[in-house]
Amino acid sequence: MSKTVADIMVPAPIVVEVPGSRSDAINTMVRNKLTGLPVVRASDGKLMGIVSRRDIFRKFDEDQLSLIMKKECITVSPDMTVEEVARIFSTKRIHRLPVVEDGKLVGIITPTDLLRLVKDMKTDMIAEDVIRTTCVTSYEGEPLRYTIAAMRISDVSATPVLDDSGKLVGIITDRDLFNDQMKDPEALKALGISETDNLAGYRNVLPLFYSVTGRTEMNDKRVSDFMVRDPLTVFKKMNLADVAKMMLVNDFGQIPVHGTKDELVGMVYDVDVICALTGNTNE
Repeated sequence: MSKTVADIMVPAPIVVEVPGSRSDAINTMVRNKLTGLPVVRASDGKLMGIVSRRDIFRKFDEDQLSLIMKKECITVSPDMTVEEVARIFSTKRIHRLPVVEDGKLVGIITPTDLLRLVKDMKTDMIAEDVIRTTCVTSYEGEPLRYTIAAMRISDVSATPVLDDSGKLVGIITDRDLFNDQMKDPEALKALGISETDNLAGYRNVLPLFYSVTGRTEMNDKRVSDFMVRDPLTVFKKMNLADVAKMMLVNDFGQIPVHGTKDELVGMVYDVDVICALTGNTNE
């Protein structure tokens, strides 16, 4: 019998409420090391939308959470099968699905929940079968401000970094790239971040803050200053169960794929790998 959403969802997820502000959302994300949250109505707990860190920085001039969040979010029910949910993640390329029952939020499910199933399954599908997006690359010597803008325009959450000869030398992601240990009380105050001792949380938002506000702190920063060097990669013929395992062990949402001569073939994302659950790479 197929597993259902109820079997693998995270119950009683962390939420943010409306009416509320951008600062409320950022603080909750930072405190809990999350990149997105369901938004519920304070009066009755009804699901009103979803907000991600990327939503906040796309609409940085807005302070009201109701104007920042995605209102028309896709939801699933506890009795839906994991195959149905995998199909939604793969086709819509989203990273969180609220679980709703009788109009109330009862849980949340993410691609990570499905990767745990893929790692234990027997499948003939391999990494190159599920490369489904154009790979946007960056150059190690280019300004970081440019790269952040290019990632936003291309709507990618990660970009492999190449050197002068086109060799893969690093990776930049929108989540855990920014590991400089700077503290900027003024910037944190402007963001509304109160948990100033939570370095792991706030270091991920400061470079984005500097980029969208035009502050000068990023003007002389290059991709090479921030990239994760010598990133792990997977061989294009690697079985998807093993790719899923590598993603889970390392907490990766994406991973570069290389060919027989170590050349970069593309990027595979968690929402691609869970295609193994549907058996259809075209979805």
